[in-house]
Amino acid sequence: MKILIIEDEPKTGDYLKQGLTESGFVTELAVNGVDGLHLALTGDFDLLVLDVMLPGLSGWQVLERLRQSGKEMPVLFLTARDEVEDRVHGLELGADDYLVKPFAFSELLARVRTLLRRGKSALEASVLRAADLELDLMRRRVTRAGSRIELTAKEFALLELLLRRQGEVLPRSMIASQVWDMNFDSDTNVIEVAIRRLRAKVDDPFEPKLIRTARGMGYVLEVPDHP
Repeated sequence: MKILIIEDEPKTGDYLKQGLTESGFVTELAVNGVDGLHLALTGDFDLLVLDVMLPGLSGWQVLERLRQSGKEMPVLFLTARDEVEDRVHGLELGADDYLVKPFAFSELLARVRTLLRRGKSALEASVLRAADLELDLMRRRVTRAGSRIELTAKEFALLELLLRRQGEVLPRSMIASQVWDMNFDSDTNVIEVAIRRLRAKVDDPFEPKLIRTARGMGYVLEVPDHP
């Protein structure tokens, strides 16, 4: 699942991005309201973590314009403003939760997971499947043929992307931006190494093989017509 963070304080932004990434989420960070609103309107995010006091546009303005556009992703306000009036205002604008700084990351993570279960993304299947491979988004669990498979956070994010786009050939550039949040560098083999490790866990011990290399194009996860 993909989370957008809009936070202008560098230490807090980096802390949130690192913590949520290590918890298995794909994250993107914007440091002002204008850029954050643009990303929220044009990107495909499952949740927004939003500060109130931002340069460019305030968190109130970002949320108001987001809801006016029809975007209904869950929004968690994260701010030092703890007055009741501020919390009420945020909720009236369409926020789903409100966490006051300073905060414990464990509480933020619990609230994020709760919002993702309650939010629009919960209307989608919480378990992604291909043949006997299952990825449980909420419990962060992968099984194949009933056997539990332990994946790193990046391997989980990579498998989630492949399953969500099942049957599509995903170019390395897309995988790099979605999973590693970076531009593709043809001189690096990080994607090939990650695919190889993922195959060793979810494909090599099982039949049919699901992850295929489309030579010169990228990778695809699909169930073969004739296993």
